[in-house]
Amino acid sequence: MNPGSPERDLKAESERIASVLEQHRDELLSKSNVVGVAVGFQKQTGLSTQNLALVVLVDTKVAPDSLPPGEAIPTTIDGVLVDVQEIGTPAAL
Repeated sequence: MNPGSPERDLKAESERIASVLEQHRDELLSKSNVVGVAVGFQKQTGLSTQNLALVVLVDTKVAPDSLPPGEAIPTTIDGVLVDVQEIGTPAAL
């Protein structure tokens, strides 16, 4: 189904992504640099797209080939798009 198509079911799509997120939450959060995970929209060049994704929030985005073995975030998990987004280090106000 096309992300922009009228028959797109965002609720079902986000529920599927949330299910995959729950299954892989601990694994993703154990990776260095990861500060959070969420269901959200993929970003390209800093702008949100219409593509829902499993969003992995990192304090600093680095090239996958510069990470130690096993630390890279996959581009898909169980058929779900994964988008790594840099947010810096979270701090309480």
